[in-house]
Amino acid sequence: MSMADMTTSRPEEASAGHADGGSGAPARECVELSVERWRCGAVTKERDLIAEEMPVALVYHGVPHVVMLATPADLEDYAVGFTLSEGLVAHPDEIRGVEVVWAKDSAEVRITVAWERFSALVDRRRNLTGRSGCGFCGQETVAQAVREAKPVGPGARLSAAELHDAIAQLAGLQPINARTGSVHAAAWIVPGKGIQLVREDVGRHNALDKTIGALVRSGLDPTGGALLLTSRASFEIVQKSAAVGVAFVAAFSAPTAFAVRLAERVGLTLVAFAREHQHVVYAHPWRLEPQ
Repeated sequence: MSMADMTTSRPEEASAGHADGGSGAPARECVELSVERWRCGAVTKERDLIAEEMPVALVYHGVPHVVMLATPADLEDYAVGFTLSEGLVAHPDEIRGVEVVWAKDSAEVRITVAWERFSALVDRRRNLTGRSGCGFCGQETVAQAVREAKPVGPGARLSAAELHDAIAQLAGLQPINARTGSVHAAAWIVPGKGIQLVREDVGRHNALDKTIGALVRSGLDPTGGALLLTSRASFEIVQKSAAVGVAFVAAFSAPTAFAVRLAERVGLTLVAFAREHQHVVYAHPWRLEPQ
């Protein structure tokens, strides 16, 4: 199966939150509940939308690899992005197929890869549960967790105006967060074109993997744009981005020193505290034009 065969979303949609996939009925991305809301001493009974979260098992050739807690949307994108950003394959062509199978309270994503990659994958199997906010969940050794990414290439350059236009635009491209206020987003920005796609998830790493998977499945070049995330810039955010060749990452919140050191080593431009009328560049500022 080719990447085109697995594509269900297009970059021009610039949207997120459409569950799709294989057998059974896709889960809802959010649920409506009865709540009691307290304001200034007064209590009212209301209906509220909250984001869904469920176990998502990634299974390679029938062998369980990891179970993550994630928003049940765009799981094919997630599987492709995770497989690439974790270095389980070296190239998208080595991913041969993805199928999402829905159960009542969980989902299983069945992935096939080139046989030689599967043999290596079994040796570093991560058959443990990961939280939605998890970075290194399930890694057995420090060497597995702190994989040194290869240096990135020249990558894309953005102007400060383009970055801040994207920051202002992103809030309107997060339909799940607009309803629930509780999910992260990762957006793909192309110079001169703005945000081309967005994916959302309760976990920042999951949102990033979904966006990586979506851009690869849509035939977009990971070296031709920048990532914007509504989260902090942790080590694994930089690690996953660099693993697929992304050379420019901007985050709404703070970075960690571990992430900054990795960005410096691999040549990745890292911007944090990217908010209206402000940002801070922590590594390789030459890709961000001041005007």
